[in-house]
Amino acid sequence: MIHFEILSIFPEMFVSPLDFSLLKKAQKKKLVKISLHDIRDWADDKHRMTDDAPYGGGCGMVMKVEPVEKALAELRKKRKTKPTVILMTPQGEVLNQKIAEELSAKKRIIIICGRYEGVDERIREHLVDREISIGDYILTGGEMAAMVLIDAVSRLIPDVLGNPQSAESESFSHDLLEYPQYTRPAQYKGWKVPDVLLSGHHADIELWRKTEALKKTYRRRPDLLQKVKLSAQDKKILDDAKLDEI
Repeated sequence: MIHFEILSIFPEMFVSPLDFSLLKKAQKKKLVKISLHDIRDWADDKHRMTDDAPYGGGCGMVMKVEPVEKALAELRKKRKTKPTVILMTPQGEVLNQKIAEELSAKKRIIIICGRYEGVDERIREHLVDREISIGDYILTGGEMAAMVLIDAVSRLIPDVLGNPQSAESESFSHDLLEYPQYTRPAQYKGWKVPDVLLSGHHADIELWRKTEALKKTYRRRPDLLQKVKLSAQDKKILDDAKLDEI
């Protein structure tokens, strides 16, 4: 089981998204545990302030270090398992399948959801193990990014997916985009499913899927091919795909 602990000033944002689909089932089966914590609970003043104006001037407010440090200190004491502490921030490393796989092996992850103009730099320097972004754009806060991270990691935990092979065949699992998928009916408004998928010849189907995955990756995300160890057959498929474009 993996235990996610969320530190946010809006923990209510997580209640509905985490109570549906695979994440709901994973929690019921005790494969995933998710605890929500309001950072304001560790603020000292009567207004429960978690932000303040930046030193040196400037627009916006900055998340204070004290409530976050106190929250982490208390959460660490509550359980023996050492947590991996992650700050969701646009300045972090961009989340990908490899990072999700690494995190799926953890037993306990504390996620800090940034807000305001940013967080006090001392949070980055002294309190977190890793900074993660979900892309090169800015969100209002780290809550939605944390939901993405939880979903991406949770589905890699054994038995969370109904079919364990599903995660293996998905896009990015082998640094390729996923091959096209079809289901019934075999023909709709003249739009036909490729004959090979109806043939029952498993070797031909596997070759078709590999070919289509390579072609799709080449056309849409050629940068991914730099990470893939290509066989002689793979290289020929890509050469043919390039010739088709001439």
